[in-house]
Amino acid sequence: MTIYPDRLSPNQDDVYNALMAAHEGLSEDASHALNARLVLLMANQIGDPAILIELMQTAQSYADG
Repeated sequence: MTIYPDRLSPNQDDVYNALMAAHEGLSEDASHALNARLVLLMANQIGDPAILIELMQTAQSYADG
């Protein structure tokens, strides 16, 4: 599977700004809960377990440490 570096152009800043605005004023716990809900909603939208697992593995490979 190809992980595309940027499929949001030219609107990637709009998406980032909306994400930051959604987190504005939230506690750390509420922010983590929002992220979890977003991940689950996006996973449901993708709908293919094989793709989701590959995306998780790719994201994990980017982790610091």
